[in-house]
Amino acid sequence: MNHAESGTSKSRLLVSILLAGSFLVTPGAAHAAAHAASTAAIPAATDREALLEDRLERLEAEMAQLRADLAQAHQQQAESEATAQQAIAAAIARSEEAAAKVAALESKPQADGFKSGDTTIKLGGYIKMIASTSRFSEGEVATNSLGRDFYLPQAIPTGSGPSQRVEDFTAKQSRFWLNLSTDVGGNSVKGLVEVDFQTAPGTQGSQRTTNGYNLALRRAWMQVGGITIGQDWSTFQYTGALPESTDFVGTTEGTVFVRQPLVRYSAPVGKGLTLHASIEEPESGTATLGSPALTENGDDRIPDFAARLAWTGKRGEVSIAGLVRQVRVASAGTAADAMGWGISAGGKLWLGQSKSSDLRALVTYGHNASRYIGLNFAPDAVYDPATNDLANVNVLAAMVAARIAIAPKVRINLMGSYQDVDYAGSLPLASIASFNKRAWSGAANLFYSPVKNIDLGLEYRHGERKLVNGNDGALDRVEFAAKYSF
Repeated sequence: MNHAESGTSKSRLLVSILLAGSFLVTPGAAHAAAHAASTAAIPAATDREALLEDRLERLEAEMAQLRADLAQAHQQQAESEATAQQAIAAAIARSEEAAAKVAALESKPQADGFKSGDTTIKLGGYIKMIASTSRFSEGEVATNSLGRDFYLPQAIPTGSGPSQRVEDFTAKQSRFWLNLSTDVGGNSVKGLVEVDFQTAPGTQGSQRTTNGYNLALRRAWMQVGGITIGQDWSTFQYTGALPESTDFVGTTEGTVFVRQPLVRYSAPVGKGLTLHASIEEPESGTATLGSPALTENGDDRIPDFAARLAWTGKRGEVSIAGLVRQVRVASAGTAADAMGWGISAGGKLWLGQSKSSDLRALVTYGHNASRYIGLNFAPDAVYDPATNDLANVNVLAAMVAARIAIAPKVRINLMGSYQDVDYAGSLPLASIASFNKRAWSGAANLFYSPVKNIDLGLEYRHGERKLVNGNDGALDRVEFAAKYSF
């Protein structure tokens, strides 16, 4: 090997040693560099963790506060709900209590009327309007007369006159009353004043303009215990027999019908049994031989005496009444009188426990007592000027009626009445030819009460009147009535 090759080999060896050394040195340097880098990064990592921990702590604190706020909100909501439930329960209780009080007040009878000092005053009555169409077979009845206002058999024309048809509207049967009650020394003094516009003739206007009618007294009495003093229905009358009718009376010729001043004593005498006894105003309505016109004489000296025994039970009512009186006339220094009496029996039978339907009847016989029966259809007696004597007049009257409820607010009434007059045989027929002999009527109606205080009725009536001489006449009437009671 020459010298040049030897140098070259040494050079290659040195390079190899250097490369090997570099391989050996490089891992250590790399490890040292990594260690140095790691050591340098530790402070930075610690700062971040601290920040994260701080943020986490703040977040946890906020979450804890949120949980506390939420719990408090839940508690407040629960308390509010409890308070609301308590308020609702209290309101419901108050409402139920108020409803109970209202129900108690509604179920309790309401006090009516008003006080004036120690007296309780109650106002009542009704407003009634009638519209009718009437056909008289033998002539016309004068306008504004009682025969046009209601069924009055003695007003039916007789004979052979032409038939007439008339229409009438009136509100004069409207009625008002005052009930009075005063406590005096532990006792109750009662009173009644009742008026209407039918009783007196109208003098304040006419059908062409104002239709004004006079207010007239019907009843006015005071009552202490069993004693009644004043004007009232006669004790001889059984008012329970009067039927429901669009007419003012209904069964005129067969009914006892009188209002007058009286003094009456009433006392119970048994279970459901009451005795009424009275002294009543005397008055004689007589006719003079040859003229059927009635005269109020005003010559009476003895009051009329009446008594009635009334029984009321579960199935109905019974009434038996008696009357004793004097009929007297006096003129030009002469006077005549006659004894009068009457007996009447009537009753009512309920058709069911509700008492909404019934049968009622009345039978009356009178001897010189005609002013009590059928609105004086016949005279009490007939005066004969030639003999200065009062001839007897006897009457037999009867009525019957049925009230049938066909629905809670609807009912039918059927009624019939009759009166026959018997004059003393000593009277010449020619002198009493134009006197009333007989009357009868029948009627049927339908009543509807849409509300408690209103009654609407439609009625048909046929009535006939006959005189002693045989002349007769008839009435056919269709009538509508509307009544508001208060």
